[in-house]
Amino acid sequence: MKGVVFTEFFRMVENTFGYEVADTIVSEAKLPSGGVYTAVGTYPAMEMFALIGQLSKSTGMGPDQLQEAFGRYLFPRFAEGYPSLVEDSNSALDFLASIESYIHVEVLKLYPDAELPRFETKRLDENHLELVYHSKRKMSHFALGLIHACGDHFNTQLVVQSEALEADGSVVRFLVSNPVQ
Repeated sequence: MKGVVFTEFFRMVENTFGYEVADTIVSEAKLPSGGVYTAVGTYPAMEMFALIGQLSKSTGMGPDQLQEAFGRYLFPRFAEGYPSLVEDSNSALDFLASIESYIHVEVLKLYPDAELPRFETKRLDENHLELVYHSKRKMSHFALGLIHACGDHFNTQLVVQSEALEADGSVVRFLVSNPVQ
């Protein structure tokens, strides 16, 4: 997992829960990296899961809830840091429809060794999109947070339904709609 994800995770933890919580989760997680990350480094995904687990213990929030909160936090940070990735889209659904064909292609140009989830996208009509998430990391709640934050970015209240297609959470279908206002 790219270090930028870890550095942004710690920024969210510090801003939301405070520096003491960030220090506590690092010391309690007993990470091989020692909790020291650079934005351009690559680190085992199990370290993120350990951090989320410790944050869950510290806050009482569930890991899925924390993943979603992190996705909601991260989207605007990425949109700010990489504005060209969102500027070409006219709407949240247009942006989400371009994840695999454009967004991930551009991310891989910046981070060639990034291990990204795969999304099958199908535009059902002007106001409905199907996204099928595939990832061995099983972070669909993180993806859900990103989807909702994408809607916020485009000033659109998206309605999202999810269904696990694999019991282990490695494949999840999201039906995303932009209700007609």
